[in-house]
Amino acid sequence: MSTLKFLLEKEFKQFFRNPFLPRTLVFMPIMIILIMPFAATMDVRNINVAFVLNEQSPLTNRLIQKVSSSEYFNLVDVTSSSKEALSLVEKGTADMILEVPVGFERKLTREGKGDLLLSINSVNGAKGGIGSSYIATLLNDFALEMRDELAPVVLSSSTPVIQIVPRYLFNASLSYRTYMIPALITILLTLLCSFLPALNIVSEKEAGTIEQINVTPVSKFTFIIAKLLPYWIMGFLVFTIAMILACWVWGLIPVGNVATIYLIAIIYVFAMSGFGLVISNYSGTMQQAMFVIFFFMIVLMMMSGLFTPFRSMPLWAQYITAINPLRYLIEAMRMVYLKGSGIQDIARNLAALIGFAVFFLLWAVQSYKKSN
Repeated sequence: MSTLKFLLEKEFKQFFRNPFLPRTLVFMPIMIILIMPFAATMDVRNINVAFVLNEQSPLTNRLIQKVSSSEYFNLVDVTSSSKEALSLVEKGTADMILEVPVGFERKLTREGKGDLLLSINSVNGAKGGIGSSYIATLLNDFALEMRDELAPVVLSSSTPVIQIVPRYLFNASLSYRTYMIPALITILLTLLCSFLPALNIVSEKEAGTIEQINVTPVSKFTFIIAKLLPYWIMGFLVFTIAMILACWVWGLIPVGNVATIYLIAIIYVFAMSGFGLVISNYSGTMQQAMFVIFFFMIVLMMMSGLFTPFRSMPLWAQYITAINPLRYLIEAMRMVYLKGSGIQDIARNLAALIGFAVFFLLWAVQSYKKSN
């Protein structure tokens, strides 16, 4: 125990003497929780709309006002030329064109229905698809307003009426930030508790200080614990701060038990710390370790369901995600945070992470070569 105490004291002193790492602990949760939710979002806003009016009427003016007053759309031009509106799309000034044909008001007021032509720039498929959904909802609201004002219909009691009222579970506001923040917290944990210790070990290899420890009677286990424990402590401190910031700034409070979140986070840290140690054992320089970590970090993030559900991936890609530890933590975090899931609901995730932890830690201990 005395040996471990002195090694831990050395690690903490080394950590706080570093001019970069202590600042990282402060700025990383601020960047990830306060700034990233604004950038890492699938919400689409500021969609530029150009109108092509083949007739001028109070109804078309009201339609223009309806679209331009929405928080999602910006009115960039009103023209009578389809060619001119199309040139705006080609220049990137407009994202969609809404064309009002001749006789639109007359047809809508007399027949109760009217046709509109919607042309969308779908170079960005996500923006085009979501934007078309937004404009369709807005136009449907406009049509209902016009129907109530111009042609109210009193249904007889014998006429069956089916009314669909959607109810959104777990994320009633459909906010993408609510979906992303639990996943962003896991990225913090991955960087601080998994890859920083690996880089620390490789930096000691480059400096030559690790050779002084290798010739001492310190065991492999004691050395590895001394290297990991300071980063675990700092990582979980930042993890807690991130959860507090998510609650304070975004109002996101875990529906489930906080202890369940910490339980699965601890198991995940064991798994990814072992993975980081394996990388450090096979890396001779900081540059080599950083390239390997960067490669795996990109793959882990893209194949984890961080931005899009992994069930939307092709079947072969879903099989690959089965060996991605980050996928199991992100899925469990969202389940506990948003659904209030308990241990029995995330048992599969826990079992998978325990398997990863045992595998990587055994590999790390076996691959670490120490010469007495």
